[in-house]
Amino acid sequence: MTVELLDAYFHQNSLVRQHLESYNKFVAFGIQQVIDRVGVIEPNIENYKLKLGKVRIEEKPMMMEADGSRRPITPMEARMRDLNYATPIFLEIIPIVNGVERRGFPEVFIGELPVMIKSKLCHLEGLNREQLIEKGEDPEDPGGYFIINGSERVLVSIEDLAPNRIMVSREKDGTLTTSKVFSMRFGFRARCVAERNHEGVVNVSFPAAPKDMRLTTALRALGLEKNEDIIAAFKDSDKSEIMNDILLNLEVDETKNREEAMEAIGKKVAPGQAREYRAKRVDVLLDTYLLPHLGVEPGDRLAKAYYLCKMAEKGMKVAYKMVPEDDKDFYGNKRIKLAGNLMEELFRYAFQFLVKDVAYQVERAFARGRRLVVQTIVRPDALSERMRYSMATGNWIAGQTGVSQLLDRTNHLSSVSHLRRIISPLSRKHPHFKARDLHGSHWGKLCPNESPEGPSCALVKNMALLCEITTGESEKPVEELLRASGVAIEDVSHAAEPMAVEEMTVAEVGKSEKPEKAEKGGKK
Repeated sequence: MTVELLDAYFHQNSLVRQHLESYNKFVAFGIQQVIDRVGVIEPNIENYKLKLGKVRIEEKPMMMEADGSRRPITPMEARMRDLNYATPIFLEIIPIVNGVERRGFPEVFIGELPVMIKSKLCHLEGLNREQLIEKGEDPEDPGGYFIINGSERVLVSIEDLAPNRIMVSREKDGTLTTSKVFSMRFGFRARCVAERNHEGVVNVSFPAAPKDMRLTTALRALGLEKNEDIIAAFKDSDKSEIMNDILLNLEVDETKNREEAMEAIGKKVAPGQAREYRAKRVDVLLDTYLLPHLGVEPGDRLAKAYYLCKMAEKGMKVAYKMVPEDDKDFYGNKRIKLAGNLMEELFRYAFQFLVKDVAYQVERAFARGRRLVVQTIVRPDALSERMRYSMATGNWIAGQTGVSQLLDRTNHLSSVSHLRRIISPLSRKHPHFKARDLHGSHWGKLCPNESPEGPSCALVKNMALLCEITTGESEKPVEELLRASGVAIEDVSHAAEPMAVEEMTVAEVGKSEKPEKAEKGGKK
């Protein structure tokens, strides 16, 4: 009976379904979202800009022959001729001159997108056994990889700590309690920390922030000016230990209102500069770099203040042993980046270069007095070459290496194992004993046996046989539905930003347990 159930399960579910679903979601929604977030290209020319519209991807991979003709290409032909299995991307670019849109221009070819084998864009999608054999393919091949310059490349899944979630831990022999959250918004990741020392003083740190910024100073700058407002922002301020820490932080803070707090921060981030410049720097600091997942507008500052209070309060409770510290190795505190997430990161990175190149080409053509024709100012290689380089070498954005690997073709089992592999971003040179240990939350998700020997032991893992990884969804529609139903949402820990699109949840078949991610560097 068990064998029959397993046969039925694998007949309906591919072993690399997680990669195929993730890539299909990236093609359907991710590319357009990246383009929409750019919106408009504004070169340094008065009354001229380019509006980015809808993107269109060719349904099946194409190639251009030496005579300029275009025709479909199959995966086997790409392997035999050392070609890229990719499909053209076309984008609607509308010039806006003096505020008037100049429509009527056709779509512009902006580059090529590598196609995953057996995804919705692939020629092999939906073919039966006989049709696959006719095209020279192995009917047992699960797909889920790419063909770059004739080589089969697989994007290995990466585990990382869950973003937008407060994680509290004790460091330096328990004398320092840190409340960390990796705030992520549209690919930008900011590490925001509230540190409580052994005396009870809490400091806040985040990218570009001055050193030793007091919690209360940040709260006053964000809009909680009065001491009564700050005390009321802590949910358990009625407990004596929490109240003592709050009063201590209010006492050591030298600022008394928002203006003094802004001035104190401004003197540290822009010393010696004019008052107006310092004020602008502080505004950018608080809006852009502090908890960006809650928003980047001035109206979001109060939510950030309450969130900082929640981070500090959780750190105080851990310091007083009211609640246990968070377990970074618990797989529910991690997320998995699949091929679709990695491709979205790469496309966002490459598209930024395309936008800069288009702006430069427009400015150069304008300076030389040439007629501005959209088709001539877009260079597709600016996008295609950067994506192809990362896919061919494995050198990903943010200095990551080994993301794209040559598919192991020793035998069929080794190929499937490679496609279901999960790697940790932790350094192989350090022990990381706790990170390498087998954790109880791995049951049903990770294979306890399959891991390489040597320095990569337990940092390179493999999915369990019946483990499934599902793509995440945006939290915003859920929050809007709850608000429409009259539910008061007290927790502001997950703002209405669609960051869950870039996350993954891991669930064993028949279970609904949520997933995982690992911290980069450092002890567990």
